[in-house]
Parts: sequence; C-alpha cells; structure tokens
Amino acid sequence: MALKKQFSSFEEMLSASTVPVLVDFYATWCGPCQMMSPILEQVGTQMRSRVQVVKIDTDKYPGIASKYGIQSLPTLVLFKKSQPIEKFEGAMQASQLMQRLNLLI
Repeated sequence: MALKKQFSSFEEMLSASTVPVLVDFYATWCGPCQMMSPILEQVGTQMRSRVQVVKIDTDKYPGIASKYGIQSLPTLVLFKKSQPIEKFEGAMQASQLMQRLNLLI
C-alpha cells in the first residue's frame, strides 16, 4: 500500500525507512500513472515487509523530480540506504515489477 505521509524533507523520509523505498513519481493528469496506482497498491501490500511504496506528485514537488532526473511519467525509483539504485520508466504489470524488485532487494 502506498503511504500518504507528511515529511519535512524527502531525504528525512528516505533515511527514516528501515527497508528500501520505491518512489512513484507521478502526476494527477498522467493516464499511465493512474493505471499504476492499483499495481503499486498490490506490490506494496504483497511486499510490505521488504519495501515501502511512496508516491511523489511531480507537480507539487518539482525540485525532487528534477534532482533525480525524472523526465517521463510514471517513473519509479528504488532507494536503498537513501541512495537511488534503480529507475523504472513507464507502466508495467505487478508481476513484472515484483520480479524486478526481488532481484534488487
């Protein structure tokens, strides 16, 4: 399940996590982003103990998106120990995403 949390900084949220963080960079107007929402819910539920799923609206946080070179939506970035280790661009199926995540975490 994707968490809707308030945090004082993105870096603080990353460093506070005890598991890798999968960040979904999205926009409300993005059709493929909307298609990814239930997929990310499923991945977050099934991999709850191994990964935390967080959504970042690029329209609300353009600085964060820019810092990590987000140029297309949706883009998922996997962070381990506060560092980006993998970037996934475009929509994908839950099984495909979980298979890729299992290789990285």
